[in-house]
Amino acid sequence: MERRVEFHSEGDTIVGTLYRPDGREGPLPTVIGAGGWCYTKEIVLPHVARIAGRDDVQFLAFDYRGFGESGGQRRQHIDPWAQIQDYRNAVTFAERLDEVDENALGAFGISYSGGHVLILAAIEPRLKAFVSVLPVVDGYTTLKRCHGEIDFRLLEDELLQDLRNRFDGKGGTKAMSSLTPHQDRPTWPYPQAYEVFKVLKETEAPLHEHWSTTESTEQLLNYSVFPYLPRIIERSVMMIVASGDNITSIDLEVDAFNRIPSPDKSLKVLPAAGHMSLYSDRRDTNIAAAHAAEWFKSTLSSSCETA
Repeated sequence: MERRVEFHSEGDTIVGTLYRPDGREGPLPTVIGAGGWCYTKEIVLPHVARIAGRDDVQFLAFDYRGFGESGGQRRQHIDPWAQIQDYRNAVTFAERLDEVDENALGAFGISYSGGHVLILAAIEPRLKAFVSVLPVVDGYTTLKRCHGEIDFRLLEDELLQDLRNRFDGKGGTKAMSSLTPHQDRPTWPYPQAYEVFKVLKETEAPLHEHWSTTESTEQLLNYSVFPYLPRIIERSVMMIVASGDNITSIDLEVDAFNRIPSPDKSLKVLPAAGHMSLYSDRRDTNIAAAHAAEWFKSTLSSSCETA
């Protein structure tokens, strides 16, 4: 069963979908999830919700402020801390619903939001279990690898000029990806990403827009989960990575995983998969979703029993 929900985050209306297993009564363990760079709630999250629902775990997917159906005057602006605050306000909304077990709340994130949930694991005490898929863990290192030395210097020059332009109220925009990345210098210089998200927009996520403010890329350069990892001690954390991920980089992700001191953690490596295959290949999506569902089933059921 799917139900449209609305709640407020810092004065703006957030729109989400609550996926509840059919035929269930009473409060259930609930996972809260949002997407990555320029995503709307229709990308990947419904597939995770469907598989989690088989284990009687309901899922709340939402659009960040400025994206999809949600409000917010500054459209397509990606402020990671504002997005993390949207997650936290979603937690407050969820814990007040009669159909939600407030003692069994989890968070799911993929790509950029995969990093967000690692930060949430450090700062949000109401969440008990976390699944981080293909996370961005260090924006500067990630973008420098993605663009290469020469193009990265050009990107830095562009971001500096945009900073000057914003002083005069003339901030620019940047494509998420493109078919000609050396010419266009999008945030993510991968033609495959453009092709995959074009199909997603046509088939699953009509409100997806393939651009962001240029300032969003500047904020990505200053983004890192590493200062927060030592604080993840009494939390249940699963990280799912792909062996062929050349975007968010498996070695950076595994380094982040190894720095989490919590003994209750699990690392799953998807063989012969890449970053984009989790969006373009439903088999890879379903495998990741099944790992996530099993983790939430075991960890949140334990939370219910000990509450």
